[in-house]
Amino acid sequence: MIKHNNSLRENDMNNQDKLDFSTILATSAHDMKNSLFMLQQSIETLDSADNLSVKQHKDFADLHYQTARINGTLMQLLALYRDEQNSLPVYIEEQSVKEVLVEVIDKNQLYLNCHDIKIDFEVDEELLGYFDRDLITYLIGDIFVNALRHSKTRITLRAFFANDYLNIQVEDDGDGYPQHMLSVSENNQADFNANKGRSGLGLLFAKKIAAEHKSKQLQGHILLENKQQSCGSIFTLRLP
Repeated sequence: MIKHNNSLRENDMNNQDKLDFSTILATSAHDMKNSLFMLQQSIETLDSADNLSVKQHKDFADLHYQTARINGTLMQLLALYRDEQNSLPVYIEEQSVKEVLVEVIDKNQLYLNCHDIKIDFEVDEELLGYFDRDLITYLIGDIFVNALRHSKTRITLRAFFANDYLNIQVEDDGDGYPQHMLSVSENNQADFNANKGRSGLGLLFAKKIAAEHKSKQLQGHILLENKQQSCGSIFTLRLP
């Protein structure tokens, strides 16, 4: 019996010593995200120099774009971890939709300036919505960054109310969504395929954040579609 009790005690100590890799990864991601933010600020400062060539400006813009993509992925990992731990803070308040979308554009202005991508902005000045500003800004920002990657010449940001939902759309003129993304079920919030890489993670993040927004019997969700009359895709975030 004594040996048995000692064995139980040793097992308890071993369990306490086991590393919680999810927590470690989340902590590391948070630190990396802060470092990337400082790196992005440094890139913006360096790009403001007067003696740079066109190629150097483009190189800085591309570097800034890549850090933005990595930062977005880390943000998604942190949010999904907190959601799994039931500790994701969601603060839903009245927000200006225009201000959020202008912020998304401003964060990517360096890339836009160097790659001649035009932005069509179809948002009413007075349009308001109820949502968590930080989470929705990250969500739309991630979709916008992906649109920059795939768009050929033009991106449209659009927002409007329809059927009790605030609709926020990011439309590009690229090659459109692949079939595996179009096949994602709106109702399956756990639909994540690691083989699809970052696109799968981004969709999971978008769906979970959208679903956190609820009003009466309505719940936020996303829609993915390809344009019928021309090339390109449309991402729609629908919030009650």
